[in-house]
Amino acid sequence: MFRGVKDALPVVVAFVPFALLLGNQAVQKGLTAGEVPLLTGLNFGGGSEFAALAIWTDPPHALLILCVTLLVNSRHFLMGAAFAPYLQTFSRRQVLPWLFFMCDESWAMALAEARRQRRNLLSPGYYLGVALPLYTVWVSFTLIGALTGHLIKDPTRYALDMAFPAVFLVLLRGMWKGPRMALPWLVSLGVAVMTYLLIPGAWYVPAGSLSGIVAAWFMVSAR
Repeated sequence: MFRGVKDALPVVVAFVPFALLLGNQAVQKGLTAGEVPLLTGLNFGGGSEFAALAIWTDPPHALLILCVTLLVNSRHFLMGAAFAPYLQTFSRRQVLPWLFFMCDESWAMALAEARRQRRNLLSPGYYLGVALPLYTVWVSFTLIGALTGHLIKDPTRYALDMAFPAVFLVLLRGMWKGPRMALPWLVSLGVAVMTYLLIPGAWYVPAGSLSGIVAAWFMVSAR
């Protein structure tokens, strides 16, 4: 568990400026400081939270926000499916509550850790050591951002918008198995970029995910 906390520390640092920014934006949209941790704590997904705030109105269009949130978070269906074989050490009572704390970064770190183990199984302690600090810092600093106001108006001015991509590139390095096995990543990236450029909205998320799965399926079938 302590090793998981140690591995999560760089990502925790990357979470802070964006959590502050999200809390600030939420208050500007009309949410109270008490509602912000509910937004970020009940739906632990920064991408969908930023997307929801982007279309937030007063009163909010609940159905539209629900659909956009589901669309952006749809990648978690695929992430959970990829995660399932490595969760044999978890009891049934552990699996569903603990997966509530899964985000892109904790998923990638835990998956890489499981694949490094001799039996390809994930340690519950390591997973909690990674996931809980990320969740706690995200919810806490969105609340701080809501309470303290305009701490960071434009994260791009300080290149803070590169924090998440940089961290995720490092995480992908831990899952690297050679150029051929990375072909689905390239297909997923290409389709996601094309979809983002051609189709408005968050459709690039499921398009990139599903195209990567199809590419991986063809690779396996061709063996």
